[in-house]
Amino acid sequence: MRWQKLYNPMVSWLLRSPLHSLISSSTMLISYTGRESGRVYTTPVNYVWDGDTLLAVSPRDHIWWKNLRGESPVTVRVAGRDLRGVGRTFKGEDAVEEGGLLTVLRKAPAFWRFWRVELDPDGQPKDRQDLLRVAQANALIRIGDLVPT
Repeated sequence: MRWQKLYNPMVSWLLRSPLHSLISSSTMLISYTGRESGRVYTTPVNYVWDGDTLLAVSPRDHIWWKNLRGESPVTVRVAGRDLRGVGRTFKGEDAVEEGGLLTVLRKAPAFWRFWRVELDPDGQPKDRQDLLRVAQANALIRIGDLVPT
């Protein structure tokens, strides 16, 4: 986690700069309001598109996503554009059934390699328990209703 104190500010700067295209095809900034503090926080996260919805995944031991319980307003910076939307989190079985965790795995092979989930030629997990293991260790965030700021 100590490396994030250096990494996150550098990535945030890059995503706000004219050089954002170096990483903005897979990394975005998400800004949200803290549930208890009321402060606005911004953090870089990896994402994939699912139609007109953004999907992001966060390890459950990271705490930022807990601010998005229910439906929470967020602002994202994606590919050099700022968009407002609504963020919603999914955990466990809900991340698989409703959230779109399998979509993330299908669209980002680096994730399934990292999590050691094998997909068959039809894009289904060879062992559903692998998918459930990933869902228990991570939270899935869906960001929809996106409009320009």
